[in-house]
This record gives sequence, C-alpha cells and structure tokens, in this order.
Amino acid sequence: MSISRRSFVVSAGTTLAAIVGPPRLVLPWRRRYALVIRGGTVFDGLGNRGIEADVAIEGGRIVAIAKKLDDAGATEIDARGMAVAPGFIDIHSHGDGSLWEDPRSESIVRQGVTTIVVGQDGSSRAPTGSAPDEDNGRHSFQSFPEFWQSLANLKPSLNIASMVGLGTVRGIVIGNVNRPATPDEIAKMTQLVEQALADGACGASSGLEYTPGAFATREELIALCKPLASRRLPYATHMRNEDDHVLEAIDESIAVAMGARCPLQISHLKTQGPRNWGKLDEIFAHIHRARGGLDVAAAPAGETRKMPSSATKKGTPASTAKKRASSRSAAAPKADPPGIDVAFDRYPYIAYQTGLTNLFPVWSRDGSTQQFLQRLDDPATADKIRRETVAKVELIGGWDNVQISGVSNYADAAADGKRVGSFAKTQQLEPYALVVALLQRGKGNVGMVGFAMSEDNLERILAHPQGMVCSDGGAYATDGPTHKGHPHPRGLGTFPRVLGKYVRERKALTLASAIYKMTAFPASRIGLTDRGRLAPGMAADVVVFDPSAVADKATFEDPFHYPVGIKAVIVNGVVALRDDQRTTDRAGQGLSAKS
Repeated sequence: MSISRRSFVVSAGTTLAAIVGPPRLVLPWRRRYALVIRGGTVFDGLGNRGIEADVAIEGGRIVAIAKKLDDAGATEIDARGMAVAPGFIDIHSHGDGSLWEDPRSESIVRQGVTTIVVGQDGSSRAPTGSAPDEDNGRHSFQSFPEFWQSLANLKPSLNIASMVGLGTVRGIVIGNVNRPATPDEIAKMTQLVEQALADGACGASSGLEYTPGAFATREELIALCKPLASRRLPYATHMRNEDDHVLEAIDESIAVAMGARCPLQISHLKTQGPRNWGKLDEIFAHIHRARGGLDVAAAPAGETRKMPSSATKKGTPASTAKKRASSRSAAAPKADPPGIDVAFDRYPYIAYQTGLTNLFPVWSRDGSTQQFLQRLDDPATADKIRRETVAKVELIGGWDNVQISGVSNYADAAADGKRVGSFAKTQQLEPYALVVALLQRGKGNVGMVGFAMSEDNLERILAHPQGMVCSDGGAYATDGPTHKGHPHPRGLGTFPRVLGKYVRERKALTLASAIYKMTAFPASRIGLTDRGRLAPGMAADVVVFDPSAVADKATFEDPFHYPVGIKAVIVNGVVALRDDQRTTDRAGQGLSAKS
C-alpha cells in the first residue's frame, strides 16, 4: 500500500499542533524575511513530536516559528509533507581529510549534515608543535588559532568543530615510540591539551588501536583528560580493543573518564567478530553502572516538551532571543548526576573501515612505516606477525570479510573494492602474501573495510538512550578530486540510511528520536549551545527531507551514489542544497568551543 509523504510524517510520531498567538496585522511596509520554510512538520531536535509550522530565517538565525507566518521571505521553500529538522551534526567525522582539496564536502552536505566534529581517533590537524605543514594535502597547523584562520580563508560548505588528538600530542612530545611517558613529558602533553582547549577544541580524542596512541598508559590518559573536567567537554575514545577484549577496553575508558572526572564518548561502539556479539548486554551493563544507574540522556528522546512560542517578535533584539534560546539549552544539566556522563556513537553499517595495517599487531607498528614494513620480512619477527594477523582475520570471519577500500600504488588499482580472499585466488596468491605485497608496494598506505558486526546489535546500539549517530566517514563526490578509491558507503549515506532503513523500514527508533540523536544530543556533548535545535535565536542550520522517501544509495560494491529524499539544506541561513541542486555559496565556519 502506498503512503503519502504527509501521512507518513504524521504516522512517524508527528502531530499537527497549532501555535496560538495574537492576530497579526499585515502592513504594506513590513519587511520580508530572508528565508521562509513553509508548511513542514517541524521537529525541534529535543525528541519532541513534530508540529506543522513555518520557519523564518534572517541574518543567519532562526527568528520565528509559527503555525502561519504572514510575512513573505525573499526566498521560500515549500516543505509541505516534509520534515523540517535542525541540520544534522556528525559527532565523529573524518570529513576534514579532503576539505582543502574539495571544500564542497559534497557527500556530507547531501546527507543533511551541517556540522562535523573532526580531530577524531587521537589525530587532529592542530597542534603540530612546528611550522604549519600543507604539503601533500596534510594541512596540519601549529595551533588551533591557525586552524580556525585557515577555515575562515577556505570558506567551507559546512561547519567544523574539532577535538584535540591525544595521539597527535604524544607524537609531538615523544614520537611514535612504544614506551611510557615520563612525568615531565606528561606535563608537556597536558599543557598542549590545555592550550588546545583554551583555543577552542571541543574535547580530546584517543585512538588506542593506532600508533602512537596505543602506547599511552591509563595514567597518561587520565592526566591528559583532566583539563576537560572544568569545561565539561568529552573524552572521545577509539578504544584499545573492540573484539575479544572489548569489555576490558570499556572498563579502561570508564576508568580514564572517572579519573579525570570528565564526560566519556565511546566512539563507534561495536562488538567485532561473531564470538563477541553476545557481549553487548554486558557492555550496556558496564555503561549503566558507570552512569550511576542512569540510562536516560539529558534530553530524553520522545519526551514531550512545549514547542517555543509562535515567534520572536520583530522588535525583539536577536541577542535577547539568542540568550533565551541558550537558557533552554539541553547542554548543561542543573546538577551533576551520580557516576559519570557516558554516551556513545555508531554508524549504521555492519562493516568498519580502517587502514590495512590495523590488522597487524600494535607492537609490529612501533616506529616508522619503513620499520614496520621491514619487520614483515625480518625472519626474527615475520612468523609472529603472520600468526597474530591471521588470528585477527579469523576472528572477523576470514579473508573474504576484508575488502580493499583504497590503494596508493596505481599499479594495484585492480584490488580496489575487492574481497581479499577471492581476489587472492585470481592472483594465484595466498591472502596474507597478497596483503603484505599491497602494503609493501603502497608504502603502508592501503585502506580496508572489515565485515565483522551484528545487525541486531547495530539496531540496539542506535536505539539505546545513550546512543547517537556518527558516520566515521570522509567526504566524497561523484566528480572532482574526491571521486577516487573505493570508500566505505558511510561517507555518502549514513544519515539518510538511519532515517530510511532504521526509522521507516525497521522501526528500530522513532523519527523524533533519530533526529534527536543527530542534532540536540551531539550538540550538547560538545557545548554547541546555539545549534542542534530549532528555536528562535538559534543558528539557522536546517535540513528539509521527505521521511517517506529518504534513503541511502551508496553500497559497498558501488559507493559513489548520493542519497535521495533530502529536499533542502541550509547552513548558517544560506541555502546549500535545494531539490538536488547544490548552490555555489559556501557559508560554513569553524566552530571554536572557546568561551
């Protein structure tokens, strides 16, 4: 049976609620708004049911939300039958990887995302501890002020917030060396974290399966995270293990946050390998205990709250409206709850993406890439590396659960997108020998996708009160410099996939709850008090989409396809996408968390 867009919006948890206000006198000299979104079902981002309303935008801010706005907009978007929501916030993104190469961030904007949070997995573009490095597209910066200035000069298409990478900090002070930090080195690293936070970083991240982050002790991590406590900014961690020792890794993450007294954000929570799928209940129990028995977020999804009043009156200063909106922010709870504040994020796919070197043991990656590659052939280490790598592959189900997602050596282009087991047969090679050869020829720079997770667990993680949505992906396009390689489809389809597959089709969560997990919840984690909600005074980051049609189209076999069902995307009051057409205006900005 077919279903109309309007009836789907209503059935997905929306209700048409009139916003009552005094009669409005229409005068011929009344000025128009810059932009009006007409007749959509407006979701405020806090988990409330939607209401049918108009949204007016002026000066990059939302200035009015009402059942019917009489004033016209210089630009108007017909949103009847559509959902109108705050622009999506990707709490864990690698979209900065190609930002200076292609500031359009095409695949991200087309998902309805207006803000990305980068500096993840322990690696950030600032600080470097040396002069800025813009060679080979790296674009790293000596300090966060230089990073923000570079973004201002670039004029990106979306907003960028950034954490400070604790692996980056360790690399500056110690290098890629497998040893504990000395007290003096910990003091130097802590000072770098303090400075980064003072300069606007929105948290600190670790990548404990990568080097040099893997070499950090728990005590080092606690010391480096203590500056987060007073700012109530999170420690976001790619944990030390996500398979056989995932429970120990959860406990270590909790211990670091408890020791530092800061919020904890577990990055892309997962249980890898079929033998670990049954551990999810215990993971949730550990998180529940760490939170002091509280499993409800600061702004519970689905809780009914009163929508903001009909509009900010035209005579009300924008600054006053902004203060009022800020006072209603879900970002700051009234009192500290028992335990610690623990939340997590996840992308809506059962496969992860990483570097092919991540299949190899951490100890083998100590030092430089060249040293790692030499160990692969060294008789003293080669057999041990092989045994541990093959065991890792067996854990996730074998070599055909490993897909090559990018090669740097042009001669190996035929391997892109291929499953290692099957491709090795065509090359008449043993799979381990094939991956070693790819790494040797590519100087260690080879990407992979690992199919290792459970669909049932994925739904439970997305639906959990402390779960939110991330892509963990990059930015791509069907044309230009970012149309290359064979990327994970999450970089092109994450947010529409949640709305299409997990809301509309599988009903794993409601539409209002999913929007909350993409907007107000992530905004509250990193202190974005003027984004993530639709209310007068808030920044005008908005997405308009069709809940009955929104869907991802990118696949693992054929990733370069944009999603469907995203009607319009507005960034800081400027239309970035409308009816599948990108505009040339780029209105994004760096979002410094500096108070």
